[in-house]
Amino acid sequence: MDRCDECLFVYSALDRGALPGRLRDVAGAYPDALHGVPDVRRRPAPEVWSPLEYACHVRDVFRVQAERLALALRVAEPEFTPMGRDELVVTERYNAQAPEVVLADLATAADGFAARFAALGEVELARTGVYPWPRREVRTLLWLGRHTVHEAEHHLLDIRRGAGAPTAGGA
Repeated sequence: MDRCDECLFVYSALDRGALPGRLRDVAGAYPDALHGVPDVRRRPAPEVWSPLEYACHVRDVFRVQAERLALALRVAEPEFTPMGRDELVVTERYNAQAPEVVLADLATAADGFAARFAALGEVELARTGVYPWPRREVRTLLWLGRHTVHEAEHHLLDIRRGAGAPTAGGA
């Protein structure tokens, strides 16, 4: 996965120096995205998450990726545990959470993750771990950062698409 045909994200186009700013910027776009939706808890279809569920997921992605980053800095090529994203929607009751709290937590998690990435040098960015999705594969920490940006940007697209707003990439 080095390009997403749906949202047009290209992993290699994101320079390592731009990663921290991009992580913070994408997190900063979530308040407008959620506030632009009449009902943040409404699922556009039974199998499609609500805007609030997507925001909770992205918050948790930032948290889990930060844990994975820390693990990869301590352990040579760790196996990252799947986050159980579909299960978390139910067990953490994403759709019952307070949107403003979710947005604040998302911003905090993104800022912390971005700060950790800003402190990494080339050697650290080249460290690897076994990433579980979409298939088990050895990935670098640089890829982990890029993938996190992709996840957050792609789910903004999902929120806008679910709300019927115009989206990038023609989707």
